Amino acid sequence: MDLDLAEAFRNYRKKIVDQWVEYTLSTYKSSDFFLKEKDKFANPTGVNIREGLDELFVLLSKGMDSEEFRMPIDKIMRLRAVQEFTPSQAVAPLNAVKHITRDILAADKERSVFIKDLYDFEFAVDLALLMAFDVYMESRERLYQVRINELKSGSHILTDSKCPSKNLQETPQDNFISVKSN
Repeated sequence: MDLDLAEAFRNYRKKIVDQWVEYTLSTYKSSDFFLKEKDKFANPTGVNIREGLDELFVLLSKGMDSEEFRMPIDKIMRLRAVQEFTPSQAVAPLNAVKHITRDILAADKERSVFIKDLYDFEFAVDLALLMAFDVYMESRERLYQVRINELKSGSHILTDSKCPSKNLQETPQDNFISVKSN
């Protein structure tokens, strides 16, 4: 049976993406919930991460132009930008697909020969990682701009809810004081 790398990617897509999703969601505190709950409305984070990584894997494995990566990366990074991740923590899980793919191909004797052909795939992952950093930073910048506009307009007084921009204002010490005074 004559196999090529593209066929190996198609055959192992689900397994690679499942492990990639599991690794990515393990970076969250509520990772069990994100992994188990499949409803998009009950678990938008888990579902969007899964969809984004699946779409991204297809593009990476087909050798698409890196500009094509923007939509799935945007889906993932916008979520991670409003959560408590540093830039490196936010983008690091994207790199995991290189190791996951190598491990899965290495475990298959027929397809382990393709490991030497992963250069282009891994280079595409590196480009996606750089784009993810840019998207993360753009999202954070927008978030801070919204917060600045809230402060300038005084609307932060009216919108004193627990939205992400409100959380940026508070420190853990502020939370302790407000809980204690209630």
